[in-house]
Amino acid sequence: MTNIIVGLIVLACLAVAARHIYKLFQGETSCCGGSTAPKVPAKKLTGPIVGEKLVKIDGMTCANCKNRVELLLDGIDGAAAKVNLHRGCATVRMTRDVSDEEIRRALAGSGYAVQAIEQG
Repeated sequence: MTNIIVGLIVLACLAVAARHIYKLFQGETSCCGGSTAPKVPAKKLTGPIVGEKLVKIDGMTCANCKNRVELLLDGIDGAAAKVNLHRGCATVRMTRDVSDEEIRRALAGSGYAVQAIEQG
């Protein structure tokens, strides 16, 4: 009888874990910072947009990741980012020529890896 009870408890724990993992991969739950991510206000650029780059980023899994990457890229002077979590990329609009190296430095040490940078 004890084995059956322990088995049911283990089975229930596995079911809860499987449900959480499913929601995580569907983008319905947060992996790093709570159950909801606060909305980050979009950075407003002053001046004409002179270019756009598409940055493919690995390691983003939730809305908190999206917000963090946008904040890091928005920290670049003359640049504003919009992340598409499902595509795993950020569109960076620029009022000045921002080098690929500046973009890589902005994300360095954050846990997110720049896979490619393309002109938009």
